[in-house]
Amino acid sequence: MSAESPFVSDVPAAQALAVWREVRAAAGCPARVGPVRMPVGSAVGRVTAEPVWALRSSPAFDAAAMDGIAVRAADTVGAADTTPVLLADGEFAVVDTGDPLPEGYDAVVMREHVHRTQDGEAELRAAVPPYQHVRSIGEDISAGELLLPEGHRLRPVDVAACAAAGVVEVGVRRAPRVVIVPTGDEIRPVGAELAPGDILDTNSMMLAAQAREAGCPARVTDIVPDDPAAITAVLMEAVQDADLVLLIAGSSAGRDDYTARVVAGAGVVAVHGVAVRPGHPVVLGAVERTPVIGVPGYPVSAALTFDIFAAPALAELEGAAPRERPAATAHLARKLPSAIGMDDWVRVRLGRVRDRLVATPLPRGAGVLTSLVRADGLLVVPSGVEGHHAGEQVRVELLRGLSEIGRTIVAIGSHDMVLDLAASALRAADPLITLASSNVGSLGGLVALRDGLCHVAGSHLLDPATGLYTLPYVDRLLGADAGVAVIRLVHREQGLIVAPGNPLGLTGIDDLAKPDLRYVNRQRGAGTRALLDHELAGLGIDPREVSGYSREEHTHLAVAAAVAAGRADTGLGILAAARAFGLDFVPVAREPYDLVLRTGTLEEELLAPLWELLERPEFRAEVEALGGYSCAETGRRIR
Repeated sequence: MSAESPFVSDVPAAQALAVWREVRAAAGCPARVGPVRMPVGSAVGRVTAEPVWALRSSPAFDAAAMDGIAVRAADTVGAADTTPVLLADGEFAVVDTGDPLPEGYDAVVMREHVHRTQDGEAELRAAVPPYQHVRSIGEDISAGELLLPEGHRLRPVDVAACAAAGVVEVGVRRAPRVVIVPTGDEIRPVGAELAPGDILDTNSMMLAAQAREAGCPARVTDIVPDDPAAITAVLMEAVQDADLVLLIAGSSAGRDDYTARVVAGAGVVAVHGVAVRPGHPVVLGAVERTPVIGVPGYPVSAALTFDIFAAPALAELEGAAPRERPAATAHLARKLPSAIGMDDWVRVRLGRVRDRLVATPLPRGAGVLTSLVRADGLLVVPSGVEGHHAGEQVRVELLRGLSEIGRTIVAIGSHDMVLDLAASALRAADPLITLASSNVGSLGGLVALRDGLCHVAGSHLLDPATGLYTLPYVDRLLGADAGVAVIRLVHREQGLIVAPGNPLGLTGIDDLAKPDLRYVNRQRGAGTRALLDHELAGLGIDPREVSGYSREEHTHLAVAAAVAAGRADTGLGILAAARAFGLDFVPVAREPYDLVLRTGTLEEELLAPLWELLERPEFRAEVEALGGYSCAETGRRIR
């Protein structure tokens, strides 16, 4: 690999795994970790290294399967309601479930089917066949039977079956050891004080937890600076103790990205650059008979690199099949473009709307870790597909169970912090309820509602022709007689978010035409953008005069973050977002924010907790404490 060519290749994921497997074999990496013997009760999660044979039968004797009496079936022939059979003491034996069947008896009659006479006789009113309610010897397990094959990951039921078959110790593969090596001059331990440009080492914590979740012990080394010799030294130490080494960061093509060079110098690089997104610059190699993965530094890339490459490698070392997530078919809530040539791993939120599973894509940046936090599923757009249209059916790997997803209120539309507050309050009251908001703008929310892809749409669209909010758009998009309800959520203050102290002295929208002012806008279809356009038109200002008009963010908090970071001088947003970042605020308008939904959905059990929440005084007080909100009309049905 030359220093001028940072990527050896751009290989499809399946091919990359195959090439890496060949390189590992050529480098002498063990195909399996070694076997150990463990007490059966401690072996759950481990993989059998040899077949497990039953040492005894279960049950080991003919046993009563019910509480009652043991009888000879032949003695009950002819028994009926009109001709009961009486069995004298000595012709039957009282037994409880699990008792050995007394010698000479071949059936059991349930206690509730036996009438005892004053003389102690047992009266039977139905004949019984031989071996009724009897567990025969070996019914469950026969001595000498193959109980479990090699390569089987042990579950609680498996160890119980082993114990029943007389197996007290099993031969299993030891857990593969994972060593994680974080690198980077800017990386600091979690809990450290941060200077500008410093980054917390959250990736090591996450990858170690992923390894432990896979049943593998994980050790994290000290953070190594961006020095090839230092990285090499720690790597060489790590491979002596590990079955897999994860070398974090430095896998891309930056000035201080040394991972591929270090792995190639100490061992061999199989692949550098895989056709997956996020996770493209991953390095796959081997050093001193130990597999090594160069993990990209972006957190989503790191997490998915473990899923795509580390998890299968660890399963191979144990001689087991990789663990697979359940999957389901869902309808996309909005258009999903994708670049040709990459397997695109998209995080999605899921909910059930009108008996259809609906998937809403989350932000796709490799650094947006919250996209995995909030994800209910993963959607893989194959490398040869340019994306999917709204409403199209897609296959989604599930990160949550379908029953949980069925208790999810799907809200699509304009961003508002009240919905985030409501999501937390609903979950606190009932852990089975989720309110999942996707921020696509007011117009996008109404379109999603029209297409049956959400339960509620958040909207605050101003109609310039009438001066009304939301209702004119509802009539145009869904029809005046479409059976739509509109519920007032809040009134809120919109204004210019500015740096503390308002250093530029902004007073209103007319200041946005100043030539040196840097503005950050909301996306097309957002109600806040519609408000801006209305205000600009009223002042006779051409949007092209606003520097930064084409620069878009999808939430009020993102606008506030841009101003707080000094990347913009101002942006239109809500007072609560300004307060969240300690910024100042120049009021522009007071507007309503409404929830739009189908009238048939209004009385659904799923949404009842939301309407109850909106009526709670303590919730309304929390909303108004955010700043710039009024709950005077919260919960009122506008239409």
